[in-house]
Parts: sequence; structure tokens; C-alpha cells
Amino acid sequence: MKPNLKRPITILIADDDPEDRMLAAEALKESRLANDIRFVEDGEELLDYLMLRGRFDNPDDAPRPGVILLDLNMPRKDGREALREIKENPELRRIPIIVLTTSKAEIDIYRSYDLGVNSFIVKPVTFDSLVEVMQVLRKYWFEIVEIAAE
Repeated sequence: MKPNLKRPITILIADDDPEDRMLAAEALKESRLANDIRFVEDGEELLDYLMLRGRFDNPDDAPRPGVILLDLNMPRKDGREALREIKENPELRRIPIIVLTTSKAEIDIYRSYDLGVNSFIVKPVTFDSLVEVMQVLRKYWFEIVEIAAE
């Protein structure tokens, strides 16, 4: 099956840890995913990005993501709060969200699915395992699944 070449899909990664952001970007590169990757550092920035507010007020600098990789444990507004707001917003709720977090807590898994997350993945401990996860995500989200256009 060929990748969807109709339009480039932006991946938005919401994670407060600079090392985790760098590792995710490297793992995506290693998995041969050539998509545009953008980063925000907390739930407030995530919502500002999606709503084109503040420093993200230029749509050219904040293209609508096709997929969001969301950490749950972030300052200011955590991933759980941001997830709730995104899924309650009719303009944003169709954007697929994949939780990628260190939390293995059952309550976080259940709560995330109750709020409408598309997948819940516990961050792998090794870089090679993270690359494997990104390869699976690439295949599934960018070759198999049809993502709703804006």
C-alpha cells in the first residue's frame, strides 16, 4: 500500500521534556517518516497552536496537524485537560490523538479513552523500541488510515 501523497500531514508533538521531543523527532526520522513535525511544550501551547492564538496566530507557522502525539504529564495544562478541551471542540475533535506517555496507570488509560483518544502508548525505554513504535505509527496512520481533511 502506498503512503497518502495527497497532502502533507503535520505531526504535532506535545511534550514538556526537551530530550523526549528530540528523541521522538529522531525516532520519526529513523522510521523514514518525512512529515512536517511541530512541537509544543504544554497543554496551553497545544491549544494556542490549534486555535491559532498568541505566537501561533499565523496559520503558515501553525499548520493544522493530521495527528497529535500527546504526553499526559505536562505543566500549566496537562495532557488530560488539553485532550478534554480538544475533543469537546467541534472544530478540533476529529484530529487523531495518540497519547505517548510514561504513565502506565490504569486510570490514565481508561480516562484517555473515555475522553476520545485514538491510541494510548506507553513511551518505550530504549531508543530502538521508540523507533519501532514510530515505524508502526507511520505505517498505520500514514499508509493505512484515511485522516479526515479539515
